[in-house]
Amino acid sequence: MAKDSSVFVCQQCGMTQPKWSGKCGGCESWNSFVEEGVTPNPFTKTSKYRNRSSSIKFENLEDQSPEVPRFFSGIAEFDRVCGGGIVPGSVLLVGGDPGIGKSTLLLQVATHLSQERPCYYISGEEAVEQVRARAVRLGVSASSLKLASATQIQDIIAALEKEVTPLVIIDSIQTMYLEGLDSVPGSVSQVKAATHQLIQLAKKRQMSIIMVGHVTKEGVIAGPRVLEHMVDTVLYFEGERGHQFRILRAVKNRFGPTDEIGVFEMTQKGLMEVPNPSALFLSERHQHVSGSAVFAGIEGTRPVLVEIQALVAQSSFGTPRRAVIGWDAGRLAMVLAVLESRCGIVFAQRDVYLNVAGGLKISEPAADLAVSVALVSALHNIPLPYDAIFCGEIGLSGEVRSVGQMESRLKEAAKLGFKKAYIPEKRGAKFTGEMAGFQFTLKEHKFLGEIIADFLIVDQPLQKASHYA
Repeated sequence: MAKDSSVFVCQQCGMTQPKWSGKCGGCESWNSFVEEGVTPNPFTKTSKYRNRSSSIKFENLEDQSPEVPRFFSGIAEFDRVCGGGIVPGSVLLVGGDPGIGKSTLLLQVATHLSQERPCYYISGEEAVEQVRARAVRLGVSASSLKLASATQIQDIIAALEKEVTPLVIIDSIQTMYLEGLDSVPGSVSQVKAATHQLIQLAKKRQMSIIMVGHVTKEGVIAGPRVLEHMVDTVLYFEGERGHQFRILRAVKNRFGPTDEIGVFEMTQKGLMEVPNPSALFLSERHQHVSGSAVFAGIEGTRPVLVEIQALVAQSSFGTPRRAVIGWDAGRLAMVLAVLESRCGIVFAQRDVYLNVAGGLKISEPAADLAVSVALVSALHNIPLPYDAIFCGEIGLSGEVRSVGQMESRLKEAAKLGFKKAYIPEKRGAKFTGEMAGFQFTLKEHKFLGEIIADFLIVDQPLQKASHYA
């Protein structure tokens, strides 16, 4: 009788090794190895698939393919992030922190879709009565949505193959398990095998499947990284517990643009979509407050205006504190270095606090200029122009570099009543003619020192552009 064999698998990166060790050599995580049984190889000498072969049909690249059909969930922000709607036969993975609202959002999506087509909600974490209680609280209980509580993949697939359905929600993939694998639910082997079975079902029956994925303390979806490569779309649900806003962000989408976002507001009736996030993020902005600047950013295909808040205070310790919420701390250190070296504005022995109001996380380099002027405004306690926006990337030599989609940014600012825009000087052309209809006073500069000197009177003389030339 053959002896059962096993290997130790890292639950973070999927690396395998014959013996247990405290630290993974692949991802350097500690205590992540779990013993799992070896899955039989289907291509061994005794396998019935060894001698089976089939021909592959190739097609020309120039052949015209039919347009990918989509069906709409009834929630415009969710459809926007999916690329304009849900594609039949696609598999979506939704991740987010515990309690952020993943199950609430998908339950609302399923109840909207069930008005036109059959939908199935399969929960591996909650009983059917618990899902019903949430539906009553959200006011969506009057729906033809089908519920089930199950964790065995073979049973789920057998039940779904008897139905003709365009949408199935699995909550969550870490609770599903496949019989025949000697490992616990949530392990690397179980997550990969369960996901593979569901993907095969989706492609075979042309039904869309949305899976909920748990996240680790680092904020990434738990399980092997290959899980995100297997699915068609990966969505992250972001938000702070203290804020009512929730951001649904697409980090991968085979049927639409990536980095697209959908904005929701958490209410007692569930998640309500926000069609104009710029107006909402700026709704609580006040005049005559120093350290506040408006940044015109781009999230996916949509321009979004947000408020950058900065606070500079005298430090009580030998090492000044640098605290950032919603922006990259490394980029803040770079901006402070440029302000000190190129503009003569010193932040030594001062604590610096930076916040993106509303809970939005910004990764765009175009926010450098807004952050810079907000820091200088807070340092000298001089308010910035209330009707002005700032947009531009800062280089290490103090120059202001151009950014893309400037026209879309200016149009969005004009809709909200802004009159001035501090932007980089466009190389080789000017924003004239077509920009004149926006009623904007454009302040185009090459260097950061020139922009700061345009509206601030500071103690130290700012270096001029000739110092950089």
